[in-house]
Amino acid sequence: MRVGFVGLGNMGGRMTRRLVDAGTPVLGFDTDPERAAAAGASLAGSVQAVAEESDVVLLSLPDSPVVEAVVLGPGGVLESGRAGQIVVDLSTAAPASTVRVHDALAKAGIEYLDAGISGGAAAAERGKLTIMVGGSADALATVRPVFAAFASTVVHMGQPGAGHTTKVLNNFLNAISLAATAEVMVAAKRAGLDLAQVLDVLNASSGVNFATLNRFPHIIKGDYLEGGLTNSLMTKDVALYVDCLGQLGVPSLSAAGPLAAFGLANNLGYADKISNRVVDAIGDVAGGTRLHTPEEH
Repeated sequence: MRVGFVGLGNMGGRMTRRLVDAGTPVLGFDTDPERAAAAGASLAGSVQAVAEESDVVLLSLPDSPVVEAVVLGPGGVLESGRAGQIVVDLSTAAPASTVRVHDALAKAGIEYLDAGISGGAAAAERGKLTIMVGGSADALATVRPVFAAFASTVVHMGQPGAGHTTKVLNNFLNAISLAATAEVMVAAKRAGLDLAQVLDVLNASSGVNFATLNRFPHIIKGDYLEGGLTNSLMTKDVALYVDCLGQLGVPSLSAAGPLAAFGLANNLGYADKISNRVVDAIGDVAGGTRLHTPEEH
């Protein structure tokens, strides 16, 4: 299969590099042409070129409006693609938009898989991403060898939109655990507690979560694990969750906390920083508190 990739940024670039290193040539397009070389891809001059010259087109884009522009807009995948092609959307996107894109491509005989990813930049580099997929099981079977280069877990969630719905739900839990743990750790610092001991207790207790296990053991040493999801994108993901629940008729009673936390981070200058920096935003309004200061070590 000829593989094309549109969106070679933080995650798309890493997935492309995994494919290339596994021996799969990739034709790549990004608004920043230098990203193709950095990821090891051959540079395409446009989305149209990728669509015309690929059997499988992978997308890793910021949000649904960009996805819709790339797929449905002038010179996009729908206009330039062909029947039998498979488009895999690895973005975090609004499920309702995903279903609309699927329906538009289906009329042209193009398969569309919504494939939410989880694990972040580190997992992408190790080839250990989790992928949750909505759409045709047969199309998924065809692209599984492509996924094998950068994912260790691939789950077919069901109908079109199911993959992105699962991703939105997962990202909300990621957001709420990160924001809540950031608050707790700033409070622990202000209370004069030993932060490593606090994490040991939390990770052996009912408060354990992904952030206590995998993020804050590094953050308390001054390593923010740069390269992952930014505060602005995390805010976008929580807003997607609220919209998704509204469409499902489910109250989103717990969304206010992470929206406030990551919104604070955005407004204090951390919008384009990794979302782990939300702890510094909370620390800023708590007397300039930092979990780690160089003189302590």
